[in-house]
Amino acid sequence: MTTTQKKAAAASAKPVQAGPAPKRARRGRVEADGRDKTRTVVFEDTTRHPKYGKYIRTRTHVQVHDEANASRTGDTVEVAQCRPMSKTKNWRLVRVVQKRVQD
Repeated sequence: MTTTQKKAAAASAKPVQAGPAPKRARRGRVEADGRDKTRTVVFEDTTRHPKYGKYIRTRTHVQVHDEANASRTGDTVEVAQCRPMSKTKNWRLVRVVQKRVQD
């Protein structure tokens, strides 16, 4: 095959379509369970300050859709991003990783 034929064959090949982007999944703790099918989950993280080097704690609150009302306050859960279900709710509950310890 000549160089021209290789270029023509490469140009006629269909480009490979990438699939949908992988959904982002995170683990967090349920902070509030007062609403039906909705939970407030907190992601806690520590990051190092770029200039001073001090470790800073950050907390992110997200609203999570829990269809079966399976989680309760204090549970550790795994959540994944999904289509927007309301103005603030665009995460869904994947599974309850660990139930809270009863006193």
